[in-house]
Amino acid sequence: MHTDTGRLRPGDQLYTVRELAVGLGVNFNTVARAYRLLGASGLVSTRQGRGTFVLHGAATGRARRATLRLLASSYVDEARRLGVTEAQIAGMVARQLRRQSASTRTGENHE
Repeated sequence: MHTDTGRLRPGDQLYTVRELAVGLGVNFNTVARAYRLLGASGLVSTRQGRGTFVLHGAATGRARRATLRLLASSYVDEARRLGVTEAQIAGMVARQLRRQSASTRTGENHE
């Protein structure tokens, strides 16, 4: 991950499914599904026993938008499964954006 921008670069390793699920507070299966979709889209490659890595060329605008759509879809699906309303989902996202913006200003690192 590029530490100045927080963006993933080709060759960067993603968190494990379990680490990301715990970190985001979502179901393990939701993250696993997102990783499978990212792999099917050619954005990441999973190597059994080694991890999941960003592929070269995945940093294009189209690929970033596809990734965001997949992640947003998985997040919304999981939130709805848990009975969260659209207003609550939007509020959670807004709060998280504020938290991350504030931590960026104070120099905290979310890794």
